[in-house]
Amino acid sequence: MTKLRNILFIASVACSYSSLANEQIEAVPLYTQDELITLINNNAHLKRVKDDDCQLVQDIEARAEIMGLPSYQFLYGDMLAYAVCVEQDVELGLYYMRQAAQQGLAAALEQLGRYYDVGQLVQADKTMAIVYLREAAALGNLNAQLRLVDLFNKGFGSPRDYEDAYRWLFHAVVADRDIHKQIEMSLSALAEKMPASVIKRARLPN
Repeated sequence: MTKLRNILFIASVACSYSSLANEQIEAVPLYTQDELITLINNNAHLKRVKDDDCQLVQDIEARAEIMGLPSYQFLYGDMLAYAVCVEQDVELGLYYMRQAAQQGLAAALEQLGRYYDVGQLVQADKTMAIVYLREAAALGNLNAQLRLVDLFNKGFGSPRDYEDAYRWLFHAVVADRDIHKQIEMSLSALAEKMPASVIKRARLPN
């Protein structure tokens, strides 16, 4: 009877280890393009990689380096810059961010513009900031639109770009009341630098 109980105990332990092993090796599904872009826009992409226990690092690197997918280039660039699941390499991280920006990923353009504006990871350069932010703003990135208008209100950039910046921000659809109020104040300040006829034109429906 004791021998039978021992056999049953060993079988139970083996079954438990087998079940645990299956759970541990369960593959994490790779992010779709739409899913990853949503994560990036919500600034949740690095947290997601960490929450997935860094299982997708090789897949992410391959899609960034070999396939050249801009969303994955941006993700991998951020991982390298901030040492998320990989050894930190800021220079290489910025390289991949720029690759994503060159392919027109709005989040990458906005981030690089912000970095050049505040001097994060790179030397502060308002001219470069405006170059990146203008491209991101034209693609509908609200954060870029707000920062671009703020730079113009502080005296940076060219008056030739005021009309476009005003138009993009004026036509932005925003549900948050605080952001809506921020937009009103930013546009009001920019309007003081613009002729009434240009403001009227910028407000016309797209």
